Amino acid sequence: MKPEKEKTAKGNGSKERTELEKKIKELEQKLEEKTKEAQEYYEKWLRAMAELDNLRKRVEKERSDYFKFANEQLVKNLLPVIDNLERALTHAEEKTEINALLEGVKLTLKMMHGCLEKFGVKPVKAEGEKFNPHFHEAVQVEEKDDITEEIVIKELQKGYMLHDRLLRPSLVVVGKPKE
Repeated sequence: MKPEKEKTAKGNGSKERTELEKKIKELEQKLEEKTKEAQEYYEKWLRAMAELDNLRKRVEKERSDYFKFANEQLVKNLLPVIDNLERALTHAEEKTEINALLEGVKLTLKMMHGCLEKFGVKPVKAEGEKFNPHFHEAVQVEEKDDITEEIVIKELQKGYMLHDRLLRPSLVVVGKPKE
């Protein structure tokens, strides 16, 4: 009877071995699938990183170009003003009629103000206004009898705003009440 038990034990061992080999093959197959999947994800990640790098470079170039050419429309609008000033100088050299030259310069200045206004540049109101240190820079103060508060009595240099931001304050003479 011993030999039969040995046979059964050997039979069970080979059966277990076959099951273990099957399990190992299954695990090796799953490992191979997961390795392929990981490789695919790695390749996708590499592509995504390359695309991100390309996007970063493209955005930086576009940003650089934007700042480089941001004032293009302003400059295009200023060119006719320069043309008119050049014509005025040529006209002044050819003729001595001062009134025509004065009229041409006034029109050119009006054109310049219109151009700047198109881009949101407006002069700061100063003369006759209440003194405001945020918009006016006092270069001189005069005492006056006929005023009750600090008022700008003379504008020496215009100030300008760009939309809601002060570009340059007005240089002014401020009148204050006599004490």
